[in-house]
Amino acid sequence: MLLLTSFESYSQTAEEIVSKAENDVKGKSSYGTIEMIITTPDYTRTLTMKSWWVGNEKALIVTEAPAKEAGNKTLKIGEEVWTYLRNTETTIKIPPSMMLQSWNGSDFTNDDLVRESNLVKDYDMRILATEKINNVDCWKIQLIPKPDAPVVWGKIYYWVRKIDYLPTVVQYLDEKGKLVRYMTYSDIKDFHGRIMPSKWIMYNVAKKGHSTSIIVDDMHFDTKISNSIFSYQELEKGN
Repeated sequence: MLLLTSFESYSQTAEEIVSKAENDVKGKSSYGTIEMIITTPDYTRTLTMKSWWVGNEKALIVTEAPAKEAGNKTLKIGEEVWTYLRNTETTIKIPPSMMLQSWNGSDFTNDDLVRESNLVKDYDMRILATEKINNVDCWKIQLIPKPDAPVVWGKIYYWVRKIDYLPTVVQYLDEKGKLVRYMTYSDIKDFHGRIMPSKWIMYNVAKKGHSTSIIVDDMHFDTKISNSIFSYQELEKGN
């Protein structure tokens, strides 16, 4: 990364920039198909999933492959999250204390997958500088958790492309300022009129050689999604 200036005046607030970046990859609602590739020094594991989201309020993720995990589901309604395991036909409610644990052995957490956290709501933000990433000018934004925010990160650095407001890198630091993990966004594509990165990779700094990629195969945004999808009754039904 190349630092250009740290004394630039900005016409937009950090909150406005991050909100636009988050909306570009989330939308008010969305549904589609994604692949998750979990990479470790010992193995690589690939999951195919369908997903539905309505903002930060509702989410449903259904695993379709591999066959031994097909039918497993994660459901979020408001502040409550459940996991359904098809093979044992059991439903487990995820307590708040487990939201930051690994989702299905990946480098993403339960919180990441169901979008529990709200960056604009939970963090104070400011623009630090303009930097180039992959030869594109980006805002570098610092996020510090608000005093009562239910978050684990001591600090987040978030880079957003100036040209199109797309996120490009996010770094997550602990309370001591140590980098714990970081995510990169790449392979920009057009999904039914919305331009967004189709490849998101989370790198685990604490575990050498561990990373998880999310590949967006298809995604529709800002369309009406039936409330019946997000129900406890639907959770335990077959695909």
